[in-house]
Amino acid sequence: MTLIVRSEAPTTDRSVVWLEGRLDAATFTAFDEAMRDITPLVDNGGTLVIDLSALDYISSAGLRSLAQLRKGLHDRGGRTLLVNPQPQVKKVFDIVKAVPVAEVFATIDELDQYLDHMQRQMTGSG
Repeated sequence: MTLIVRSEAPTTDRSVVWLEGRLDAATFTAFDEAMRDITPLVDNGGTLVIDLSALDYISSAGLRSLAQLRKGLHDRGGRTLLVNPQPQVKKVFDIVKAVPVAEVFATIDELDQYLDHMQRQMTGSG
């Protein structure tokens, strides 16, 4: 599956981006490239809203891209808000927030296998 990134005509104080599909090792580069075009349009101190309602899956590569995006905007005095995550995606955020994953999983592959298994269970596809 692919990733579709849509955005509204941004204003200098706020822009909204919608993600659809999977944000994983195969799609994070496309996400990063799309964000490189969008984030400069949000002024320092502005807000980027990322709507996750159509995002079906996220891996550690996707988490890393979101973290880098948030840091970049934070460094410019801005903020990134993630809204409307599907239950399986929200579960990944909960796991990452609650557990120091670097201390629990020996490798990124092991982490991604766990996240894949957990998301499949929540969606009933595995």
